[in-house]
Amino acid sequence: MWNFFLLISMWDSEAESAIAAVPWKKTAVKTDGFERKGQSWFVASEIPSDLLVQIGDIGFHVHKYPLVSRSGKMNRIIYESSNTELNKVALHDLPGAEEAFVLAVKFCYGMAVDLTATNISALRCAAEFLEMTEDLEEGNLIFKTEAFLSYVVLSSWRDSIVVLKSCENLSPWAENLQIVRRCSESIAWKACSNPKGVKWQYTGKPPRPASNAKLVEESELSLRQAPMDWWFEDVSILRIDHFVRVISAIKVKGLKHEQIGDVIVHYANKWLPSDLGVFDQSPSGRKLITAGPELDIHDLATRAKDQKLIVESLISIIPRQKDSVSCSFLLKLVRISGFLKVAPALVTELEKRIGSQLDQAILSDLIIPCYHKNDTLYDVDLVQRLLEYFLMEQSESRCSSSNSGSPEKSQVWTNTLAYMKVARLADSYLTEISSDKNLSITKFQVIAEAMPGLAQISDDGLYRAVDSYLKAHPNLTEHERKRLCRVLNCEKLSIDACMHIAQNERLPLRNVVQVLLAEMVKVTDSITGESTITNRKALLEEMPDEWAATKKEINRLKFEVKTLKNNCLKMQNELEAMKKPGKSEPAKPKWSISWMKMGKNSKAMPENGSTEEQTKKAHRRWRYSVS
Repeated sequence: MWNFFLLISMWDSEAESAIAAVPWKKTAVKTDGFERKGQSWFVASEIPSDLLVQIGDIGFHVHKYPLVSRSGKMNRIIYESSNTELNKVALHDLPGAEEAFVLAVKFCYGMAVDLTATNISALRCAAEFLEMTEDLEEGNLIFKTEAFLSYVVLSSWRDSIVVLKSCENLSPWAENLQIVRRCSESIAWKACSNPKGVKWQYTGKPPRPASNAKLVEESELSLRQAPMDWWFEDVSILRIDHFVRVISAIKVKGLKHEQIGDVIVHYANKWLPSDLGVFDQSPSGRKLITAGPELDIHDLATRAKDQKLIVESLISIIPRQKDSVSCSFLLKLVRISGFLKVAPALVTELEKRIGSQLDQAILSDLIIPCYHKNDTLYDVDLVQRLLEYFLMEQSESRCSSSNSGSPEKSQVWTNTLAYMKVARLADSYLTEISSDKNLSITKFQVIAEAMPGLAQISDDGLYRAVDSYLKAHPNLTEHERKRLCRVLNCEKLSIDACMHIAQNERLPLRNVVQVLLAEMVKVTDSITGESTITNRKALLEEMPDEWAATKKEINRLKFEVKTLKNNCLKMQNELEAMKKPGKSEPAKPKWSISWMKMGKNSKAMPENGSTEEQTKKAHRRWRYSVS
């Protein structure tokens, strides 16, 4: 801690020329210091005090002459007063209050004043309030405090933080005197410096070993290699308005937006609640139960107001660049914004940011309660807006790519992958919220149909959501169930899903038949669909590594299709063998007869060259008879 001592000699008769008129005898007032008794301060002097200065509930019994000789405000109050016997002055709006006035009075009496980072801002504001300028005396308090701020505080990282923190209770004086601005710029310059050149003390810096020269050398090396986030914890102690000033100054200096985003997340984790509580269902509506000790209504309102200001300020300073902060963090801000009723314009801006990177979200981030009464348990409308913003962002991205020329292949795959991720996320979200009794079919359909059909490779996830909704709403009419099942695409269901649908009594019969027919068509097409499978294989080989999971799923489906194909071929050969004329052997099972005939035919194949052509015709006749 930097200390700065001002040793001011006792004022004498030579200093009296600065005062225009003095109505009493010019004598020096010698004092041994100040002492406090109860709610009053007294000067230890042989001369009785002739002035009472009231600051709040605290009274200062002082002499007029030391104050009017250094303070233009006190000079004007005393001499311009119509009361010639004025002996009491009230200074209730003095910045810094009692602590700052004690130091200012000591300075007026010529006592040693210890300037530190904790008291310099209050003393500088008090000196400005008391008008302790160079016009009254050379080297007055304004000059001394300004010198300390410029040459001591602003050159120190820790002192700049401490002074800026101490300015919280000095508005608007600290703002008008540029103390906040100067400290913010000093902090910004040091935060943007190369971490290898950080030699000053900061929170979390390892202590320097006192012995062993090798350890000292290693410690100095580690001190030069400070981490990239070495300054996060120090700036996070600042009040939100001062934190915003620091971040704004850092942006001007050109720090990377990823680092700015990281420090914003760090600040939010420090000052915003990680959990808003749980809902207590009661006849009067939902009641938020907060963790921790119970607070009265006034404290809760004050805390909510402070946190609302923090959220609104953080939203306004998040860098515009995409991925400067994670999607999970943005969704956390949205969750808190809904509870604190943040300004709608800021919430809309935040939702658009989330939509641009919605493919990074996870299911737990989207499970946001609805803080409005008589509504769904979860904020479905919010998720609907996020999906719309995502589609708008993707559309703008395609338009910009087309305007700039042919889009890169990697960019096309990235956009396609983002579509698929968001589609799966929407299906999982519907499955999670389907148990809500207040969730209407309309809202379910809006979420289910939000993503384009090309984004859905498989509708198995959507089927799980539909089935879960039917379980949670057993009283739906037949018409409502048919309306709900319209969101399913029967051609995008796996074999396992089709088997489950065939046994699902909750689905309408019409949908069950549609699924079975679609599966039959797929099996039939797979028998003669060699070219289709080959094309899919070539397409999958061109896909990037992120599609590994999708390729694995498609390969599994291909294996199942091939298995069905082989079984169908075997059954077809058996049917053809059973249709040929010949003596039957009733004592033997039908399957054994078929296999015997198939064996004979296979032996006769080398002798008859037209067997292969006949087999193809038999295959074609069976295919047309089935379809």
